[in-house]
Amino acid sequence: AGSHSINGVSALHTALMKQSVFKDLNALYPGRINNKTNGITPRRWLKGANHGLTELLKSAIGDGFLSDAGELQKAEPLAKDKAFRQAFAAVKRENKAELSNLIAARMSIATDPTALFDVQIKRIHEYKRQLLNILETIALYDAIRAHPERDWQPRVKLFAGKAAASYFQAKSIIRLVNDVARKVNDDPAVRDLLKVVFLPNFNVSLAELIVPAADISEQISTAGMEASGTGNMKFALNGAITIGTLDGANVEIREHVGEENIVIFGKTAQEVEDIRRNGHRPGDIIANDPALRHALDQVAAGVFSPEDRGRYAGLCDAVWNSDYFLVTADFASYWDAQRRMDELWRDRTHWRRMGMLNTARMGWFSSDRTIREYAEEVWKVPHSRTHG
Repeated sequence: AGSHSINGVSALHTALMKQSVFKDLNALYPGRINNKTNGITPRRWLKGANHGLTELLKSAIGDGFLSDAGELQKAEPLAKDKAFRQAFAAVKRENKAELSNLIAARMSIATDPTALFDVQIKRIHEYKRQLLNILETIALYDAIRAHPERDWQPRVKLFAGKAAASYFQAKSIIRLVNDVARKVNDDPAVRDLLKVVFLPNFNVSLAELIVPAADISEQISTAGMEASGTGNMKFALNGAITIGTLDGANVEIREHVGEENIVIFGKTAQEVEDIRRNGHRPGDIIANDPALRHALDQVAAGVFSPEDRGRYAGLCDAVWNSDYFLVTADFASYWDAQRRMDELWRDRTHWRRMGMLNTARMGWFSSDRTIREYAEEVWKVPHSRTHG
């Protein structure tokens, strides 16, 4: 009420704030609520975290992108260059090998750097839906065991993140991921086709190793609940392909990298609102989705926690009876999107082209642009166009 300017941090977030929480304020003071989409600094998340990719880009387009991220677009034509695509892939492979060495040292889990590295690192929260990810992982595990003859793409499912100290459901999800990892990684039936890893003690230093190594960036929050996200920007800048809902800055990332270079699934924010208003019946969805039902039944029965078979009864009951974050509503769409990822990964040339175009088109998401917008439109202060 006392401010001359109020801003959201992504286009979707700002629009939702105008329509919901601040609807009356927006009507009283039209124009006061505005948008300033978050950004990330390429000095840390490209130059600092990914030395190999930085040097490769410098050799091809010069170093101007380090002070003006918009110059990354100069790399876009190189997506058609076979030699550059191979060099881009070699950098990614080296980053994955470094991460594999860290996983082996910390977790005693062997991971293959040639596998598809599918990564979700962020605060553990029900709306960010790590539960959706691990349930799909269980369903994939079941499918590999049931159909070993199929051409499964080797995949490493990597999780990391911290939960609030008293957030019981979030802590239960962390424990479930670790329990699933224990069973999957010890099962010779899936060989090296699937590995599950939860890296503990997540921090920025660990993120600087994980982000450059990711092939898939998991941005799967319930639509309408993520203000913006910046992890999505960091991954795309480093050439990972986003699998995500139309939530937060995913909407704008799709606009910039092109809808053919991102994999979108799930309900929209409006559809989420409609489902909640009209009544969500997760039990009906589960009953009609054998893969989801089997995954939930196994978790509830203690298949992944034989020493404490009732460990996840409360977690499963919440999904069956309320499912506020619409895990069940988006499960089938998420499963299909993941199988599309498998198909894309089979064509390495196309995958590398997609990754390179993500990197080349992410310049707009620099925090330099965000700060410049604040300076010009909110603070009304002079500034330099480039980083000094």
